[in-house]
Amino acid sequence: MTADPFRLAMVAGEASGDMLAASVLAGLTARKPVLDARGIGGPAMRRHGFDAWWSIDALSVNGYAEVLRQYPRLKRMQNELRDRVIDWRPCAFVGVDAPDFNLAIEQAVREQGIRSIHFIGPSIWAWRRERIEKIRRAVDHVLLIFPFEESIYREAGIPATYVGHPLADRIPEYVDREAARQALGMFPARGPVVALLPGSRPGEVEKLAPDFLRTAGWMHLRRPDLRFLLPAATDALFERLRRMADQLRLPPGVQLTIVSGRSHDVMAAADTVLVASGTATLEAALMKRPMVIAYRVAWLSYRIMKRMAYLPWIGLPNILCGDTVVPEFIQHDVRPEAMGEALLRQLDDDARRDAIVARFADLHGQLRRDCAARAAETILELADER
Repeated sequence: MTADPFRLAMVAGEASGDMLAASVLAGLTARKPVLDARGIGGPAMRRHGFDAWWSIDALSVNGYAEVLRQYPRLKRMQNELRDRVIDWRPCAFVGVDAPDFNLAIEQAVREQGIRSIHFIGPSIWAWRRERIEKIRRAVDHVLLIFPFEESIYREAGIPATYVGHPLADRIPEYVDREAARQALGMFPARGPVVALLPGSRPGEVEKLAPDFLRTAGWMHLRRPDLRFLLPAATDALFERLRRMADQLRLPPGVQLTIVSGRSHDVMAAADTVLVASGTATLEAALMKRPMVIAYRVAWLSYRIMKRMAYLPWIGLPNILCGDTVVPEFIQHDVRPEAMGEALLRQLDDDARRDAIVARFADLHGQLRRDCAARAAETILELADER
């Protein structure tokens, strides 16, 4: 006799959310062999049998100004998704990050008797603390990926569970640099490697990649032995980055390789990383790689975010360590010479580099909690209660 399927609605808002959601689907499949999961997702989720009513690309919008331009389309999609979920009557709805899109749906389905769970607590500790009331109305439970968040949500009266971070489970404590270089076809006898990661979304790449490439040129003039790796998330971005590098006319002899995908291998192969603020900074930290963090958005988005921010950092490694472990360059401070100098200091100062690695090793231990299993167990418990 075939068991009834466990019906789960799920929405992930970007590539990092796709990866996080996929880990939860894997944990659920281990406990519920017949899993019927539908909603908005990406390739990682689809590999676990997820039925994507919309592709994750439909929600990949960066910054407040960009969201405002896309608002009519996003609102129509949000309303249609809400109605489809309510008609389908899943055992639970899980919104993965993307709180501006997910919280309204979570509140609507909760009012219809469907369990509402948010995975990755909205960053009320960083900005928009007024959002706490909306979260309280919208969700039955929040699954948290950072340990310090649990007390914040508890004090606000919102049920929450710290489940750890799936990246900390997936990335080993030691990542072999030489093995990554060999996998990328590099010859280990040559100079140090700098990874350039300007983001995975077209908007991020357009704002940051030119200055990341100029940084490579600036560093090459001072250290001709350096090698630079630049991963492209899609074929379209690969071609765009290749054209961009040609148009910038970097100094002759720059050892730059643009790689199709394989951002993890690129970070693993690096001695230091220049990276856009986001989940990639945490990946680099868990690989114990020194880094310099950069961030640039549209002017209006920056003004709004600056007014709403409560922390002195934007990069996850610094936020989680509660200290300026690695440098950050924001908006007009994103300058090749400044970022290049910071990267060279990390390459040339052994004591500085060792201190960064030690802090990141401690962070890895705090975040490794078998996230997929904990999240799946909590979702199933909440669904059974309803």
